[in-house]
Amino acid sequence: MAATALGSVAASSASSTTRFLSSATRATLPFSSRSSSLSSFKFLRSAPLISHLFLNQGRPSSCVSSRRFNAASHPKCLASDPEQLKSAREDIKELLKTTFCHPILVRLGWHDAGTYNKNIEEWPQRGGANGSLRFDVELGHGANAGLVNALKLIEPIKKKYSNVTYADLFQLASATAIEEAGGPKIPMKYGRVDVVGPEQCPEEGRLPDAGPPSPAAHLREVFYRMGLNDREIVALSGAHTLGRSRPERSGWGKPETKYTKDGPGAPGGQSWTVQWLKFDNSYFKDIKERRDEELLVLPTDAALFEDPSFKVYAEKYVEDQEAFFKDYAEAHAKLSNLGAKFDPPEGIVIDDASSKPAGEKFDAAKYSYGKRELSDSMKQKIRAEYESFGGSPDKPLPTNYFLNIILVIAVLAILTSLLGN
Repeated sequence: MAATALGSVAASSASSTTRFLSSATRATLPFSSRSSSLSSFKFLRSAPLISHLFLNQGRPSSCVSSRRFNAASHPKCLASDPEQLKSAREDIKELLKTTFCHPILVRLGWHDAGTYNKNIEEWPQRGGANGSLRFDVELGHGANAGLVNALKLIEPIKKKYSNVTYADLFQLASATAIEEAGGPKIPMKYGRVDVVGPEQCPEEGRLPDAGPPSPAAHLREVFYRMGLNDREIVALSGAHTLGRSRPERSGWGKPETKYTKDGPGAPGGQSWTVQWLKFDNSYFKDIKERRDEELLVLPTDAALFEDPSFKVYAEKYVEDQEAFFKDYAEAHAKLSNLGAKFDPPEGIVIDDASSKPAGEKFDAAKYSYGKRELSDSMKQKIRAEYESFGGSPDKPLPTNYFLNIILVIAVLAILTSLLGN
């Protein structure tokens, strides 16, 4: 998928609770871990190993603490605390400014969500965004090579904000990284519930490969299983505008190019784009032109312009970055919700209400006859009729009722006019 692939720095923890597994040799799609390469920063190499990374793997502490109180006097806790989510987002922004870890954080969120299987109803067997990637058994999947470094980066934030679930933190980090790299604002919601043990991790093999025999067919097989369509596959692939691939870890790419030899972070690897820490539509332009041998093109990248259905969207995104941003934001938000169980069920929105598009205010005068203003009583009757068919001031009326309600309004307006005359 488009999750910007990051290379991994092999590390191992002395703690018996969390063994850091080494990178596998099979290359995987950027959605998966192997084609990635931005995670190996020098600061990670020199940092001391954290032997207690995943000690807090049980029920979220926000819920555990509520057991100390009488249920009648203490309200039911949410999966994540909204104020802590906001604060954690600010800390993630600061982390990005100093470590340039945008690609690996995007990949972290994608790989936790990308195990979703729409054909399985039960949670957490269906996979998806549930925080299971923090456990050794899933970290050891070949597609997740190197993601231990992402966990090391955000674990201090998790410790600081204990009332934020891992599932939410992974998706918060991923969306924030896209936005801070210059990408679109993603309409996220939070409140995801964490799995509580490694036995709830999905089996290996649900994430895509980078070089399958039939790239387009493979992409569809994997992403259709998640409930995503061709447009969403292509849009998400555009996130390869971020990151690099290292051949010693993924089997793909060059050891170094003129665009990666100086970092930032540990130098080396091969990027998909020239400015591989900037989110824009250059991925599609560079894949189409293929004029620069210094830039990476995986078989799954090339398929976007070879498959007739994929090509329609890829060509569109070459010409129209605004359309790409719009489709990407929608697809990223959809991916981040896959398989998740929310508490509260409707989720938590942490963006200011002012940033949300306001619904059109109901104005009965729009439906008056000619220039005659309707009486207040008639406005109330029309509004009641409007709402009875499913309309509201903040929600558009379902289109299949639109004609009927217009006819009703027209008749009422005519009667009002006649009675007035």
